[in-house]
Amino acid sequence: MSYVAITGVGSCLPKRQVTNDDLVARGVDTSDDWIRDRSGIGARHIVSEGESTLTLAVGAGRMALANAGVAPEDIGVVIVATSTQEYAGFPSTACLVQHELGIGSVPAFDMAAACTGFNYALTTAHHFITGGPAKHALVIAADALSSIINWADRGTCVLFGDGAGAVVLSASDSPGILSEQLYSDGSLGDILKVDQGEPRETFEGTHDALAPYVFMEGRKVFKVAVESIVKSVTHCLLDAGITADDLTHVVFHQANQRIMSVVGDKLNIAPEKLAMTIEKYGNTSAASIPITLDDLNKQGALKAGDLVLMVGFGGGFTWATTLVKWTKS
Repeated sequence: MSYVAITGVGSCLPKRQVTNDDLVARGVDTSDDWIRDRSGIGARHIVSEGESTLTLAVGAGRMALANAGVAPEDIGVVIVATSTQEYAGFPSTACLVQHELGIGSVPAFDMAAACTGFNYALTTAHHFITGGPAKHALVIAADALSSIINWADRGTCVLFGDGAGAVVLSASDSPGILSEQLYSDGSLGDILKVDQGEPRETFEGTHDALAPYVFMEGRKVFKVAVESIVKSVTHCLLDAGITADDLTHVVFHQANQRIMSVVGDKLNIAPEKLAMTIEKYGNTSAASIPITLDDLNKQGALKAGDLVLMVGFGGGFTWATTLVKWTKS
């Protein structure tokens, strides 16, 4: 059986940047200090005319293919992790990406696991390569959560941003993906969900009657996230036979700086190993891990042999941990 490694990474962000001060100027009852203190967020990118989940996904996928040096026709499966599909229902965003990138008639489908979607998609693509004919897989996480945010709710509207990140997975002669832990608990579904039942204020200030919007019980999500992440990471490290000291980078889902710091302390992870992009991009849902990976790669911080731990958590309630050895030089 061949191993599977990440051979390419890319990301794509909307052109429009919205700072905390921009939100205050828009009329949100908050302040830059309040947002930074509670989340670590300073700005986020939000789609504007001509941009959508699909355009972001295509942009990130194209960059990952170029970074990997893999031609579109060599991709054997396309998986898009998203909570804001281009169409409600079908066709899948993945099928549209497959067409836009000129990939052949290979399996293409969306993955619904909210902010944990990237980890779920990675594991699924991993098995397509080890258990099937695919030699390369394109995994994209893309979300435009600004389209389902109630911009009158300061508890959520200050947190989320839009963006996409992607990786190419390839069959490898040396180990890449070392451990994968996926979990869910549907009894906690109500603490973080896309709800419908009240008018929602859009970013432009209009009101959509009974439009879907993100609902979150922040304190409960914080508590559940910390507890579940600590257990998942501990299991993952034991499974791989390593300790936190062996890790080079830890890439958490960028939901809240406090969550990342608290978990880091509980697991004795050195603060300098925590990769954070939340200040620049906010919570980009499933896309936050691959966006952060691409950020590290562009900085030249990822070296062959590095042990990179990727930790997702989000609605469902879902959580997951993926450990990889970076093989790309």
